[in-house]
Amino acid sequence: MYTVYGIYSPQFNKIYIGQTNDLDRRITEHNNGVFAGYTKRFIPWEIVYTENIHTRSEALKRKAT
Repeated sequence: MYTVYGIYSPQFNKIYIGQTNDLDRRITEHNNGVFAGYTKRFIPWEIVYTENIHTRSEALKRKAT
C-alpha cells in the first residue's frame, strides 16, 4: 500500500505533494531535513491530505495529476 500525501508549510505558505509506502517515516524525514532538496528549505511541514493507493505506479500517476 502506498500513500499520496500533501504537506503544507504555513511559515512559508508552500505545498508539496509526494508518495511513500511509510507516511510516518516520510513526514519525519521531511521535518528533520534528512534529504537535501525542496522540502528541506521550508520546514516545518504538516500533513493536509492523504490518499491510499494500491501500487507505487498508481501512486506516481496520482501524484502527477
